[in-house]
Amino acid sequence: MMLTAEQVLASHKANIETLFGLTHKAFEGVEKLVELNVQATKAALAETANHTQAVLGVKDAQELLALQAGLVQPLAEKTAAYSRHLYDIASAAGADLGKTFEGQAADAQKKFVGLVDNAAKNAPAGSETAVAVLKSAVAAANNAFESVQKAVKQASDIAEANFNTVAASAVNATKAPAAKKR
Repeated sequence: MMLTAEQVLASHKANIETLFGLTHKAFEGVEKLVELNVQATKAALAETANHTQAVLGVKDAQELLALQAGLVQPLAEKTAAYSRHLYDIASAAGADLGKTFEGQAADAQKKFVGLVDNAAKNAPAGSETAVAVLKSAVAAANNAFESVQKAVKQASDIAEANFNTVAASAVNATKAPAAKKR
């Protein structure tokens, strides 16, 4: 039941590979976030320059008010799109991390069950009850882990649905006043 030096080294090697894989995925997420922010900043600067030029060309207050009112809906739509991209980046990064941790947890479960089975085979006579209790505890822990995973997935799905609803409502709310003014 003792671990050999090779098993310990293999475990450390696998853990280091997992760490580097997670670090790489984290940097990919950061790169996407930086790219999104650079694009948003460039677009905002261009729109600000265009809007400033339009304001400088205004001839009366009514034209200025119309110009200002025309900015509200596109701004809300762009904010919603930015938020959606931001959410997608975070969601993808979280999914990648979740898959990695699920894989690691499944591997650890298999190894632990193997150890329990090995211990059961080599257990002294009369310890069947203790082995049965241990196996039952392992099965209960596995069931609890699976239930938690399902609950997290459901909560994530609900959060995404709520995000989509709120984003659509915000965009629609800006469309209604714009339509009334026309």
